[in-house]
Amino acid sequence: SLKNFASICSQYSACVLGSKFLLLFSYQLDYLSQLQSQPLSSHLLLRIGSHDSFSYWVDEKSPVGPDQTPAIKRLARISLVKKLMKKWSVTQNLTFREQLDAGIRYFDLRVSSKPGDADQEIYFIHGLFGIRVWDGLMEIDSFLTQHPQEIVFLDFNHFYAMDEAHHKHLILRIQEAFGSKLCSACSVESMTLQTLWEKKCQVLIFYHCPFYKQYPFLWPGKKIPAPWANTTSVHKLILFLETTLSERSPHGSFHVSQAILTPRVKTIARGLVGGLKNTLVHRNLPAILDWVKTQKPGALGVNIITSDFVDLVDFATAVIELNDLLQEDRALAKC
Repeated sequence: SLKNFASICSQYSACVLGSKFLLLFSYQLDYLSQLQSQPLSSHLLLRIGSHDSFSYWVDEKSPVGPDQTPAIKRLARISLVKKLMKKWSVTQNLTFREQLDAGIRYFDLRVSSKPGDADQEIYFIHGLFGIRVWDGLMEIDSFLTQHPQEIVFLDFNHFYAMDEAHHKHLILRIQEAFGSKLCSACSVESMTLQTLWEKKCQVLIFYHCPFYKQYPFLWPGKKIPAPWANTTSVHKLILFLETTLSERSPHGSFHVSQAILTPRVKTIARGLVGGLKNTLVHRNLPAILDWVKTQKPGALGVNIITSDFVDLVDFATAVIELNDLLQEDRALAKC
């Protein structure tokens, strides 16, 4: 029945209404049935993702992360500097669970060991240390257990201050958290909702480090390229997104469109107190959303779109509308 597909609908049709999240189950049963056999990399599975997904909380009292330059580390000995760093390190307002409830299904993850920790614990990192990776994984697993037809992509793409023992510890934690929910790496084209549901697999782990070769449930980073524009200009960002989409490989990988702006040193200097959200994101997100609305999912179109502060504009509704367009195109093709 349609009710049985309600969970999977949420990844396409979650939307934000004020501070409350409503799941809109607007797809018909026959359409969802069509989706089951379509490759995840090319069909309507336009997924919404968050950039630096874990950075809703960072610890001002912890040491500055190993992802920062020696000059920043020296400056951070001044307590005010860390407070200002926090304004530029935080890129999300929502916790993992809140992001999941809002329809986010791709998570951009950067991790690090912490100086002085003897237990090899791994933390999320973006300038300052965030929560323990284990805590984040358990939050995601709890959601997946409650929604057995949901699929998430966890993209571990930056590692700092981690030796072989740290990697083994992190990978063991991933296994402990998700167990049989982990999806073994395979051909991207063979990945469909139907096969994942049959195998009761819900988690794809992308691991941008050679250690992926030692574990069948780790996907190589090259299977999910995420080109980075590295610009403060919306015009340049959109041009970059268009170019990289046109160059996207039609086979063999997923594709992440990073709809994000990156501050320069002078950007931070000018908006020091305002922070990332007030200096760059607030005024530019509407233009980025307008670009998203002009896109089309499909083999050569958008596949995964990430953004900072995903709750500030209604990306999810835009995705619903894009996916509806694909449904209409399929209906016309049958005529």
